[in-house]
Amino acid sequence: MSVNSKTKYIFITGGVVSSLGKGIASASIGLLLKSR
Repeated sequence: MSVNSKTKYIFITGGVVSSLGKGIASASIGLLLKSR
């Protein structure tokens, strides 16, 4: 039980972090393109 919920928690956290990373990456790329 505890192992399963821990795995789910890690999986969800990983998904959120990767989504945030993609959002930040595209935002900074957009800012770089605008500043040129």
